[in-house]
Amino acid sequence: MKVYRAVGFFRQGKTNQDFSMDLVAPDEDGAREKIMSNFGSRHGAKRREITIQSLETIDPSESSAPVVLSHFRNN
Repeated sequence: MKVYRAVGFFRQGKTNQDFSMDLVAPDEDGAREKIMSNFGSRHGAKRREITIQSLETIDPSESSAPVVLSHFRNN
């Protein structure tokens, strides 16, 4: 599993809402799917309304997102 940082925007009413999101996924396609699913369920955004401007692999230590910290926690 890799850590990805996605930056982009989605349509929220008449304006665009920017986002930056760190997530854990097996590959780039899996990361894109998680982003689309997340904004679709939380904000009701259609897939065509979501634009991912950049999707890059990052080191897990660079992220402070709870999902990343939980996944890479040392027990």
